[in-house]
Amino acid sequence: MTGTFLMQLLLQVWLPIAMLVAAGGLWTRYRRQIPADRLRVDLNRLVVDVLAPPLFFALSAQAHISLELLSVPLITAIGIAVGFAVLYPVLYLSPIGRPLARETRAAILLAGIFSNVMFMGLPTLGFLFGPAGEPYAAFADILASTPLLWTFGVWIATRLGHKSGHGESLFMTVLKLPPVWGFVLGFTVNLAGIEVTPLIKAARFIGMATVPIMLFTLGLSIPWGNLRPTLPISIAVGVKLIVTPLGAWLAALALFGGHLAEAQQAGVLEVAMPTMIMAASFADRFHLDVRAAALTAGLSSLGFMLTLPVWIWLLR
Repeated sequence: MTGTFLMQLLLQVWLPIAMLVAAGGLWTRYRRQIPADRLRVDLNRLVVDVLAPPLFFALSAQAHISLELLSVPLITAIGIAVGFAVLYPVLYLSPIGRPLARETRAAILLAGIFSNVMFMGLPTLGFLFGPAGEPYAAFADILASTPLLWTFGVWIATRLGHKSGHGESLFMTVLKLPPVWGFVLGFTVNLAGIEVTPLIKAARFIGMATVPIMLFTLGLSIPWGNLRPTLPISIAVGVKLIVTPLGAWLAALALFGGHLAEAQQAGVLEVAMPTMIMAASFADRFHLDVRAAALTAGLSSLGFMLTLPVWIWLLR
């Protein structure tokens, strides 16, 4: 890994991410007439309902679908399983997590196992692998992260996060997500071989607004006035950025042999991404500890700047 490569990574990936997150943080300080929490919720709704579906349609419609491509969501799901297997005993069975409220433990657990596979994964994989790398993020999100978040993640939030919690209709929850339908439509068009290049270009143009908006909302959700982590949050960040991708990497080597193809490398990198960008909004929706979720997301995003070059070096 050369100095030129690191400089390009800094300028093309880290710098725009840092500027957008910082802009969100500055908004919380200087635009208090519009509360950050309310703006964050509204922007999340805008992205999920309006902007993300065209993006997922465009990425899935133009992807070259193969078994290699499908290995990306498989590795992503393995990473989620590894994260849960490591963090659950720490937060629920050890003295470290026992003093915490159930709402706090569930928020940290969710933030420690679900990655920002789309909104940080898309620019990162696009930088590393070119336009062919961008569908990896979409497939990791829609075929692994999103369905697991709205099924297994909802179970964690409702059953582990509350003493007498009860689950929602998980199947109906997933079906009501517009990005899922955008992905399914694009996937169908792709498999049918229908030529819709102008529509794909228009959908991509609309959808690319999702990445800067969601990075801005990350800045809105970080508790900038108090970034001092507790021990459970520090452990969750370490698991998210180091232990979980290490487990996914070893699993990929066992499944696909000693040399990982580009798609498998992308899968491990997706697992190495920081906490999902909707951590605070998800915690808010299910009445968990919003601050713990936001702090874990913020610290993992900062730590990601240090761990990403290491994972790129190990994989490539």
